[in-house]
This record gives sequence, structure tokens and C-alpha cells, in this order.
Amino acid sequence: MAASCAGISAQAQEASLPDGIERITTTGTRTGVNPDDVPMVISAVNADNLALIAPTHIEEALKLVAGAGVQRGNGQEYLPSLRSEVFSGAGACGGILTAEDGIPLRAAGFCNINELFEAHSEMAQRIEVLKGPGSALYGSNAVHGVINVITPDTTRGGGMAGIDYGSYGYSRYKVRSGKDFGNSGIGINASVTRDTGYRDEESVDQEKVNIRHRYEWDNVTLTSGFTYTNLDQKTAGYITGFESYKDEALAQTNENPDAFRKAQSLRVWSQADWQLGNGDVITITPYVRDQDMEFFMHFLPGTPMEENSQTGAGVQTLWQHQLANKLTLRTGLDAEYTEGALLQYQEGATEGSDFLVETVPEGKHYDYDVDATLYAPFVSLEWEQDAWLVTAGLRYEHMEYDYTNNMLTGRTRDDGTECGMGGCRYSRPPSGNDSYSNASPKLGLVYRYSPQMHFYANLSRGYRAPQATELYRLQRDQQVADLKSETANNAEVGIKGALDNLRYVVSAYLMQKDNYIFRDSNYFNVNDGESKHRGIEVELDWQFSPSWDIAVAATYAKHTYDYDQVLSDININGNDIDTSPNLISNIRLGWDMSDATRVELEWNHVSQYYTDPENLHEYEGHDLLNLRASWAITPALTAFARVNNLTDEAYAERADFTEFGGDRYFPGRPRNVMVSLNYRW
Repeated sequence: MAASCAGISAQAQEASLPDGIERITTTGTRTGVNPDDVPMVISAVNADNLALIAPTHIEEALKLVAGAGVQRGNGQEYLPSLRSEVFSGAGACGGILTAEDGIPLRAAGFCNINELFEAHSEMAQRIEVLKGPGSALYGSNAVHGVINVITPDTTRGGGMAGIDYGSYGYSRYKVRSGKDFGNSGIGINASVTRDTGYRDEESVDQEKVNIRHRYEWDNVTLTSGFTYTNLDQKTAGYITGFESYKDEALAQTNENPDAFRKAQSLRVWSQADWQLGNGDVITITPYVRDQDMEFFMHFLPGTPMEENSQTGAGVQTLWQHQLANKLTLRTGLDAEYTEGALLQYQEGATEGSDFLVETVPEGKHYDYDVDATLYAPFVSLEWEQDAWLVTAGLRYEHMEYDYTNNMLTGRTRDDGTECGMGGCRYSRPPSGNDSYSNASPKLGLVYRYSPQMHFYANLSRGYRAPQATELYRLQRDQQVADLKSETANNAEVGIKGALDNLRYVVSAYLMQKDNYIFRDSNYFNVNDGESKHRGIEVELDWQFSPSWDIAVAATYAKHTYDYDQVLSDININGNDIDTSPNLISNIRLGWDMSDATRVELEWNHVSQYYTDPENLHEYEGHDLLNLRASWAITPALTAFARVNNLTDEAYAERADFTEFGGDRYFPGRPRNVMVSLNYRW
């Protein structure tokens, strides 16, 4: 297979690497290991695939990973899933841990559903996806897994300059450059994106930059990184009406022309790696984060504004020690402190029914500060004997919130007056403290049946402490959110291997999740929900002739409610969780026309899914075809061309149903094209 675009996963990448180069993943262990030797699945989208796709949104890249599903909103917004339903509504964010270079994008209690737009995925070296709660290195929020964007090590020299130009006013300018001084180096990785969009009054202006420095002496390597991102987005909201996305004129409209999102993020980190003479490895990674966001909440009655921010610092540590010839210890302590704030306010009177006008007042709705402290010791033991590898791990995590309400307590207007018709929608709990402690055991097994075939199994528990917005952003007459940590027990088995020119990963999992948070019919944040998740995933890469190859990433899964709750006179126990298609598949057929030219046809399938918990309304699903090609004009200059949505399918990126609004959709883009030029040195 041509190196220009081979591989869909960490397991598949070996087909595109020269002989003798070992495939490496860092997401599961913080040290480089062969992904076949870990009792979990860690898939990856490599740099060649990212170059061929030139993703305008991380959703386009994650399609290449079985079990990962992202429903794109407008601009850079999205709703994620990983071995799960698509997360939406109360309790949505925090089910998947997102990171850049192993450092979580957000503090554990301050997730944002769209936080991956703060990672530089457009210019990544690779994107690694750990599925399930399989590693002791990750605690709160890694219930369904981890998405880790790995940026390139620009300190080793070389560089790239490029431009992407596409339909609907899309352009991106890219530069990557570094200088290697031997025992030190410095480099930059930057992109500027402009997108005027195909819908009315929408646009995206986005800038991202990574700066990296390396210094080596004796047995120590010190690597420092800086990431800054800026997003200025005019947002188009849902369109409403059954199958309205099929109406070409309606799909381009924007019912919320005033909606916008502005967000900035800054992360600075420094990683010190000691290679000791006895073979031990010590890693210490301190970091600081600073983020702020302002956006127009067009999806809520009264369309209020939200301003949120967080500033904090933390440290990750790891000590790897060989206890015996076949026994390895990994242990460490992760800790962080974060100061967060949130303000929600409404500038004018609510429009709509008399009930909404009376219960959703203008003025401030919430104004609070939260200081959060987290510490988490962990330990993992790995025993290797002949063909067997056994891993046992435990992580203990304690999180504490110190909450200060800067407004009147209760569900009044900001001036203290009462709302009619039962009271104001928004409720503010009194200042106070909350703390959560969780432990997550892990047990994994790998059996090397042969050098080309590995069986694995794992039992693991994940957890998610309640987020600050779930505890302190209450509604109706709820004064205190008495929430417990969400827990998930996961069992998984699978096989990884290679056969001639075929690499494959097949896995099956069963997860039982308890205490997941949702908003009940009284608009209370509660967490006595239970759900069941089971599925089968396949990732393979097959070079079936010297010039032709096929790559598959497919999952069949059932995500169901597993508790009694009556909605619209229907007990939803046993129903499909809304927005959880059973079958998602991505199949790519590649043809190497010559050593310099490659063509790839991609078929993405999303099956039917229900859009409400009662399973009374549904979206029919869709099939999309994308065509891509690359041409190495010279060893340094490569041209790319892409036709997305080749058949001009009318489809919805996201379909939803609400009791008050009915069917609503984020329409997908019609047929669109992009061309790119990348020059490397």
C-alpha cells in the first residue's frame, strides 16, 4: 500500500511503515508501546490520512475509527459519541475525555461538549482514540474512552507550507517549520481557517498555533509546548419541520442569524523525561490552562448569552520501574487546581407563549464561581510470561468543588421578584462545597497466539464526577442537585493481528452504566438513570493487489435505556437511547495509479436512529460518497483534490426531536470540492 494514505488505525499503520519501524502508541501508557501489546483497542488516524482528507472538522477524521461517531452542528460545533449514543442535553459532556498531547483540554469538572475545537486536529501528527475505560491513567470523564490529538514534533527539523481552497468560501493556510540543533530544537505548527459557509449568516474564522522546544542533556529530555486557539464563529441553528433538510432552499436558511460563538484557549506545558541507569523512567509534566468563551444560546427560550472561563494548573507524573525480570510497575500522581466562572444573562424579554414570557425573565440567570481541586494517585502492574501479558491497575481520584453564588439564591428574577405561573425557570443553589471520591480498577489480558495474532480481554470500571454546570445550574424549584458519580462497568474481548497483507482488529464489548445524569420531566438534574451498551467493532486494512487496497471501520451496537421512566405515557425501559444508530460504517477503496498518484473512494453509512426516548420519531439515516486523490508532482510538492458528498445527497448531520419544536435538523453540506497544495522541506 502506498505510504501516502495507508492505514485507518494504529494497528493498520504498520502496512505503510518501512520494515523495522515499530508501531507506537502513547495514549494508553504515557510511554511508547506496541498497540498489539495492550489489552484494549487504541485506534489512530495517521498523518497521511489527515493530509488526504484535510478535515475541515474533526468529525471527518473520526469517521475512520470504528465506534466513534460525531454529529456535526454548525461551524465547529458538534456532539460526540464513542461506544455510546450521541451525547446531548443534560449530562452530555464529560463522557469522553479529550486531550492534546496527553493533557486534557478541559479540567475534569468543566467540560464543554464542543471542546475538541480547542485541539489542533487539522495539523496533527495523528489522532489516537482509546476505546472504553481501559487505562488507569485516566479518571473522571474517560467513561467511554479518550480522544487524544498528537501534535507533530517540530523540533526535529523540516517543515511544510500549504493551502486548502474549497467551496462556499473555504480556505486554510498552513505552515510547519522547525530547526534541529542536535541536543535541542524549536519549531512551530500553525493554521488559519476562513469559511463563509453555505447557510445564511454563518462563518468560521479560526486560528491555531503550536510552538515546541526540546533540550536534551545526559539522560534527561525536556520538551515544552505552547498551544493557542481562537474561534470567532457566526452560528446557524437548527432548521425545523419534518425532513426539512431535503428542501434545498430551506436547508440554507438560518433561523438564528444573531447566534455566535467566540472562544480562546491557551495551554502551556513542559515534560521532563528521565531515563535512569537501572532502566527506570520518570516523567513529570506540569501544565497551565486558560480558556474563555462567549456564545449566544440560540437553542434556549429567550436566547440568553453565556460567558464562561477557567484558569488552572496541574501536573502529571509517572514512574516506570522493573520490579522483576517479567514484572513492570507504573505509578504516579495526577493533580490540578482550577478556578472557573459562569455568567448567563438575557438582554430582552422572552418571545413566545405567555408561559415562557413569564417564567424566563430578562436579566441575569446565573452568576457563579467554582474552584475545583483534584488529585489522583494510580498504580499499574504488568506481568509478562511466555505468550501471556497480564495488566492490573487501580486509580483513586478525589475532586472537590468550592462554589460561590454571586446572585440571590433561589428561582427569582435577579432583582428578587417572583415569576408567575409557578415560578422562574432558573434556580440558583446556595454557596457551598461538594466532593467526590472514586476508584476504578482495571484488569487486562493479552495472549500472543502467534507473532501475527493476539487475543485480548479486559474488565474495567470508568467514572464521571458531576460537572459544575450540573450541580449549580439548576432549574424550576430544585435547590440542591444531590448527584452521585456516574459509573460504568465494562467487559471486552477481541483479536488483533495480521495475515499476509491484511491487518485487522475485531472487538466486542458490554458496558453497564449507572447513575448517569439526565434532566427529568420536572427539569431537575437527577442521576438515577441506567443504560446498557453492547457492540461489535471491526477495523481492517487489506492490500488485496499491488495497486488496490480496502480499509473498513465498522460498528454494530445497541445502546438502550435500562431503567423505568415514563415519558408521554410510555415506559422507555428497553428503548433505544435517542440518537444511537445501530450501524455506522466507513469503507475506503484505494487505487495507487502510480508511485506518485493515488485515488480513494470513501463510503460512509449511518443507519436509521430514533430522535426521542419514546422511540416515536426517527431519522432515516444516510449514505455518503467522497472521492479523493493525491499527486506527488515532485518529492517535495503534492497536490490534492477532493469531492465531498459526491452524489449530492440531501442529508442531516444531526436530527433531533423536541416536544415543543418538533423535528429539527442540522443539514449537511451539498456536493462540495476542495483542492490543496502542500510543499515539504
